[in-house]
Amino acid sequence: MTLTAGTIQRLRVAREVSPFGYFLTDEEHDVILHYTELTREIHIEEELDVFLFFDTEDRLASTMKHPMLTLNEVGLVKVADQTRYGYFLEIGIGRQLLLPKFELPDFEPLYPEVGDSVYVKMVHDKYGRLMAKLATEEDLAPLVFHAPTTWMNTWQDAIVYRALKMGTFFVIQGGLLGFGAIGLLHQSQRPTALRIGERVRVRVSHVREDGRVNVTLAERKEVGMDQDAEKLFKLIKERSNGAMPYSDETPADVVKQRFNTSKSSFKRAMGRLMKAGLVVQEGSWTKLTESGEATSIEDAMHMLSMMPSQPKRPASASEAPRGKGGQGGAPRKPFGSDRVQQGERSQRSGSAKPSDRQHRAGAGTGHGAKSSFGQQRSASRPSPSTNRSAWADQNKPKSDR
Repeated sequence: MTLTAGTIQRLRVAREVSPFGYFLTDEEHDVILHYTELTREIHIEEELDVFLFFDTEDRLASTMKHPMLTLNEVGLVKVADQTRYGYFLEIGIGRQLLLPKFELPDFEPLYPEVGDSVYVKMVHDKYGRLMAKLATEEDLAPLVFHAPTTWMNTWQDAIVYRALKMGTFFVIQGGLLGFGAIGLLHQSQRPTALRIGERVRVRVSHVREDGRVNVTLAERKEVGMDQDAEKLFKLIKERSNGAMPYSDETPADVVKQRFNTSKSSFKRAMGRLMKAGLVVQEGSWTKLTESGEATSIEDAMHMLSMMPSQPKRPASASEAPRGKGGQGGAPRKPFGSDRVQQGERSQRSGSAKPSDRQHRAGAGTGHGAKSSFGQQRSASRPSPSTNRSAWADQNKPKSDR
């Protein structure tokens, strides 16, 4: 058996050496168990499960205390202290694990803070000593679960485990469901840099087929629109001239820098304020109206909350007004409905009125009514070999005969 730091092994208590402690053995090698590492009274020849580590003098030692993670395991541990060498992490045995500085991103604002919890993996350095490294997606993959579709548009607690230029990766806390699920916040949705180990509330905007999720820090449009409108209205109200040099004409990068929001969100919020009659835009400026000047922020927010966030849509297509080209005007009648209604009225009145087509064809005898349209044309017109005078006399109305 090999005694390896970072592992839990069962060893036999061989002897006691005062004032140091007990020596444990695997029958090939001995390791010390200091008195300070005892959790209960022990006896010679007893077998113990102990965690192996290097003490302050770089000697292999053991403890009866069980750590939060062991060699090659991934866990969430708390940052206890910061030094020029890196961060010391609390692992539950009274001794701390070093997360070296070279394991952290190059951008210092992304470093964790004391009190944060970080996802790390316990490994050996090149000298065989224990250290921590930040957990990667491959390390977390066996532990996370597929996010349920019920998470869609819900707010969840998340912890940053990796920060890149293209986006920030989280472990969405699973609670009773398990370890958690992996989430991504795209850099376009990230208002500020988020540090490793930072705990934030995120909204699940999309549940992917692979079980991972896309997240955002913003509210849904319907909610975020009024929140953005409140910020803008409050800003204008606080300015002495009741106006601000920003409007729908303001470039998107300026809006992002000044208001920390997208240009589309900015325009939606401005549209709400203008629709409520609180502000008006003049070129690149937005000013309070007389109504806006007389309205408090609380009253304005109440007014916005009573306004519909979007125009109502008809419950079904049949309720939508349709006209020429399907836009406006009176609703169209089903094709042939006029003729069906005319036939029903004729049946109720007992009159068998010939159709327009039969009338135009001259089929007044009833014989033509039973024939097809082509046959009616043939019956109502003389053929080239027919004597036209005889045909005219035969088809003359009875009043003229």
